Amino acid sequence: MELHVTRWKRYGHDRLYANLPDGTAVGWADVTTGDITVLRVECRDDVIAVLTQHLQNLQRVPPDRAPGVQARPMLPSLTPADDLAVNLPGKSIRDLLDESGPGLMERVVSRLLRRPSEWDSWRAGLAGERRVGAELNRLRRYGWRVLHSVPLADKVDIDHLLIGPGGVFSINTKHHHKRAVWVGDDSVKVDHGKPAPYARKSRAEAKRVARVLERYCDFPVPVEPVLVFVGVTELKVVATQLDVRVYQERQVSALGPLSGVLTDDQVERVYGVARHRQAWSQA
Repeated sequence: MELHVTRWKRYGHDRLYANLPDGTAVGWADVTTGDITVLRVECRDDVIAVLTQHLQNLQRVPPDRAPGVQARPMLPSLTPADDLAVNLPGKSIRDLLDESGPGLMERVVSRLLRRPSEWDSWRAGLAGERRVGAELNRLRRYGWRVLHSVPLADKVDIDHLLIGPGGVFSINTKHHHKRAVWVGDDSVKVDHGKPAPYARKSRAEAKRVARVLERYCDFPVPVEPVLVFVGVTELKVVATQLDVRVYQERQVSALGPLSGVLTDDQVERVYGVARHRQAWSQA
């Protein structure tokens, strides 16, 4: 297994992190004590081997020649206008409907004529995000932090961010009322229709989130992509190598008991960055 090792020194700590090629941390070593912590059991042997080798190499390098650590940028003080913690689920869609949605007369005519419109899909999306948001908010009892409708720079948003002891989860909600959904390794089909790139887009979104959070945090921030389907009659997952978690809305409670990835202090640090609107302004 190919692992990349990076050094991190902050607040009196001096550590070596073993990362997968995508940047996910799978273990770390304390340079002072030599203790090694494995974050992913399946990578245990590789983590121990690579970190042990780097620890031995460091013993042969004079301290004044050890690589330095670039200073992290700082966010300005959080103001009420920049605090995303107040966002309700589906806020971005609700704002869009309020700004450019159909008027009352147009809605009445469309309903009488049973004429579908793009606003129908937006309203369905809004309902889906609200339902998933309600389920996620229940996880706060387990020490999780939840954010909704996190705006990005290109006029899109992240439906939900879940931050807690089990890591960070970037959650994408899909509302397919009374439809059957099939999930493969890299595609999703609704009622046996054309493949949709939901999984690929969810992975890209998670990597985007990780880049933003690690820009302001002094430690690796693992971010997992999650797809949540709302209102479906059937959800069939046949993937064998899928690296995206897939749930129906009531199943997201399975994330609640997860732990061992972030400490309480790290959870608060990540949440402090994630809730700040300006952190995402260049994302």
